Amino acid sequence: MTSTKTAVVYYSSGGTNYQLAQWAAEAAKEAGSSEVKILKVAETAPQAAIDSNPAWKANIEATKDVQEVTPEDLAWADAIIFSVPTRFGNMPGQMKNFLDTTGGVWAQGKLANKVVSAMASAGNAHGGQEATILSLYTSMYHWGSIVAAPGYTDGSVYAAGGNPYGTSVTVGQDGKMVEDIEAAVKHQARRTVKVAQAMKHLEV
Repeated sequence: MTSTKTAVVYYSSGGTNYQLAQWAAEAAKEAGSSEVKILKVAETAPQAAIDSNPAWKANIEATKDVQEVTPEDLAWADAIIFSVPTRFGNMPGQMKNFLDTTGGVWAQGKLANKVVSAMASAGNAHGGQEATILSLYTSMYHWGSIVAAPGYTDGSVYAAGGNPYGTSVTVGQDGKMVEDIEAAVKHQARRTVKVAQAMKHLEV
């Protein structure tokens, strides 16, 4: 088995995508990644906005010890799994802000041939999850990365709602996930790592 390094990069205000990141990290280890990092995107929202939302404030406190991602973390990894909430059918500004800092490592060719995959959440079943995932992949096509979408390669994809671009979940007003997606998240992560392992055998 080829040794691979995996970065699970997430942004989360209420905690959903942090949970998805944890499941993905568990599966990446199971799939044979020698090193796995869970990395959060830096928060850029005003403190007043965070303080006005108890769940947001609680999540910031609960994840205060999670390392913030840097462009160098992407260069380090063989496989990169992203997880974000939807903002009007697009990625959150916090994630976009981070991606805009990757120009240096991109220009050096350090993001080419990375194997990437993405997951998303939204407040309703048709809240833009697919568009959000595809917006992430657009940046990664520019990097020259290899997108490892789950497609319909496992029954867990259907059980989770059938999103072939990446696992997505609906989050209710109570902050709880509606669909049972743990198995789909873990399948997607294992698949991403396995594709990264295969890529390391090739000279591209």
